[in-house]
Amino acid sequence: MSQIYISIGSNIDKQRYISNAFDALEAVFEQVVFSSVFESEAVGFAGENFYNLVAGAQTDLPLATVVAQLKQIENDNGRLRSTEKFSARTLDLDLLSYDDIIADQPAQIPRDEITKNAFVLWPLAEIAPAQQLPGTQNTYQQLWQDYDQSKQKLWIVDFNRT
Repeated sequence: MSQIYISIGSNIDKQRYISNAFDALEAVFEQVVFSSVFESEAVGFAGENFYNLVAGAQTDLPLATVVAQLKQIENDNGRLRSTEKFSARTLDLDLLSYDDIIADQPAQIPRDEITKNAFVLWPLAEIAPAQQLPGTQNTYQQLWQDYDQSKQKLWIVDFNRT
């Protein structure tokens, strides 16, 4: 079984699409754990605030199949691929890491936004504090402690799955 981490985000009908993500990921992967749900301001564009979290899971699926499965879940939830890179999203699922693999195809693994965005790093440090970022000796907890937490506003929200 491979250990994977997935970032989850939405800023359109957030309650609905984040709840859908919980259900879809639990249907595809095993031993799924979820971080707290965080709210953050949009990064890279002016828009509604996002709900973000990270899921950790186990899978026997190969890397390419995991990436395809995440894209399918996004598509099933109304994700439009014709919009700008930084824009509103019904559901955004990004594979952050897959075991200790470092790759550029079929996706960048580990994703560089792990160390760039508080809305990825904080929830990742919450559910996998002792896990090391592939290719480094740094744990997610160490990375979060060293992160300039004044760069992005982020707060935990009370989220009840529907």
